[in-house]
Amino acid sequence: MKKKILIIVAVLIVVLLSIFGYLVYTDIQQEEKLKIELDELNQLANSENIDMNAINVKLEQTVTKGDYAIVEQSFKEYLKDNFDTTIKIAEILNDERLVNIVTPENYIEDGKEFTKTKEYIASTREELERCKADYSEFFTEEKAMSYINDKGLDSYYTDLYKQELVGDIESGNEDQTVTDSIDDIIEILNISEGVIDFLIANADNWEVEDGTILFSNESLSSQYDQLIEELQ
Repeated sequence: MKKKILIIVAVLIVVLLSIFGYLVYTDIQQEEKLKIELDELNQLANSENIDMNAINVKLEQTVTKGDYAIVEQSFKEYLKDNFDTTIKIAEILNDERLVNIVTPENYIEDGKEFTKTKEYIASTREELERCKADYSEFFTEEKAMSYINDKGLDSYYTDLYKQELVGDIESGNEDQTVTDSIDDIIEILNISEGVIDFLIANADNWEVEDGTILFSNESLSSQYDQLIEELQ
């Protein structure tokens, strides 16, 4: 009887060890899949010619299972929001209306009250300030971790997310290229607004003829030229 019991116990131990071994092997596979997937995504994001279609395909798919899938989806959600903010910034910076504010064409179209122009300057400046704050926030550990902290995962998975995926994310904020570009555009908007305010204040003393703005006296023309020079 004891011998039978020992055999049964031995069999159970073997089965349990097999199950444990399988689970460990499966976890290793899932973790490796996760690292490969995000490494490929990182390569796409940092390539010289960024293919947003390929990136979006990666962001929408899930290659892992279980808790690893939650880690993967959380990080991809973070990346997607980050990309969306970056794309929004790029769209604003490349908006042709920025360079058309102080042109004779706009003076004719929206002068002399410049209602649409003033609204555009104010809304664009506000949007840029908001985008700059959002962009900088994405390079904080607190922001990155907020995408997974509420998922109820075991500490192993949140630690994996933090150590392997987030890493030293705050070092990414040391590159001021994007925020400097935003500040440059905001400065351009401020100077352009100064030009528009000048034209509004002197609405009765200028006209556009043959694509050129003409003032009623040399003093105003000189003041206008000085304001325009600040944009160059």
